[in-house]
Amino acid sequence: MRSSGRNSGSGNRDNRGGGGRSGGGRSGGSPRPASGGGRAGGGRSGGGRYDAGRSEGGRYDGPRSGGRRDDRQEQRPRRPRPEERRYDVGPEGERSGGRGPSSGRGASARGGAKGGPRRSPSAGADRRTAPARPRELDAKIEERNRERHNKPQVKLPKTFGEQEGERLQKVLARAGMGSRRACEELIEQARVEVNGQIVTEQGLRVDPEKDEIKVDGLTVATQSYLFFALNKPAGVVSTMEDPDGRQCLGDYVTNRETRLFHVGRLDTETEGIILLTNHGELAHRLTHPRYGVQKTYLAAITGPLPRDIGKRLKSGIELEDGWARADDFRVIQQTGKNYLVEVTLHEGRKHIVRRMLAEAGFPVEKLVRTSFGPIALGDQKSGWLRRLTNTEVGMLMREVEL
Repeated sequence: MRSSGRNSGSGNRDNRGGGGRSGGGRSGGSPRPASGGGRAGGGRSGGGRYDAGRSEGGRYDGPRSGGRRDDRQEQRPRRPRPEERRYDVGPEGERSGGRGPSSGRGASARGGAKGGPRRSPSAGADRRTAPARPRELDAKIEERNRERHNKPQVKLPKTFGEQEGERLQKVLARAGMGSRRACEELIEQARVEVNGQIVTEQGLRVDPEKDEIKVDGLTVATQSYLFFALNKPAGVVSTMEDPDGRQCLGDYVTNRETRLFHVGRLDTETEGIILLTNHGELAHRLTHPRYGVQKTYLAAITGPLPRDIGKRLKSGIELEDGWARADDFRVIQQTGKNYLVEVTLHEGRKHIVRRMLAEAGFPVEKLVRTSFGPIALGDQKSGWLRRLTNTEVGMLMREVEL
């Protein structure tokens, strides 16, 4: 008969047959050895596990006090709830593991909660600012840099493989004679002259500033010259600027970067063609009496006209400042007593046409200049500005022997 129970002094349990297990209670004495290969489990002090004894039907576990699992749970800190979490990463938060109190908003407001920049209070004190340079030193540095960049450009000697000038077809193409291929065809057709010599070989190098280049006998303006023809309306002053604020020729070329000037003049009430250019020598020769460049005018007058009016104008009419002669005169249209006559002359004195016809007894009602040398007004509208073609520029230069 087995006895199970718990003694107050040193607990004792009878041996079980076979692989029985005897567990002694907690006491100062030593447990009795188990028989039949059984294992004896002594009592554990502190946080050991205490098994009281087994009955025939199963295992009996006594009350637990201070177990290892319970101790582990007590030692592990409690995880804060979401509403209790703090995300301060300042020095105080680091010491308290992110749960301690922090002063103010902490570093999370400055650098973010996770991985933000952590600045120690003494970081600003260790940083030292470099002393400012004196103004005298800055002035010397600036003067040295200015001298370095303002040195005169040294003209290096040309190498043996480098040739002077530009290729002829390239110069012609830049002057507006066509594409390079078209200019090469002009050279192949022997239509190009350089300094009076016909050129037939390709790749000839020329100097546009010095060499005279002609195509079909007309000089090509190889430099950056501009040539314009304006149909001046009535009421426009023939000046580039007017101090009185009146409409002038400069109002039609205000968007031009290059300064232009007019060739000759037209009085305010006279309409017609007037040339604008930046080629000083050409403008001088076109207005000089020596070269005799002709201008043609259409004048509206009231008749009847005598038959010898043309002969009188060609032979000369005496004016206040001398004699004036017309190169040609003819009647273009007649409607009753109203006549439209054409007067051609090469002089350029002020109001020359109006004064000649008025001296002959036929005051001019309306005057229009229709051509200036080889440049005709054509169907160009009043107030319109057009650029002269290369052919027209060549004809002007040939007119004044350029």
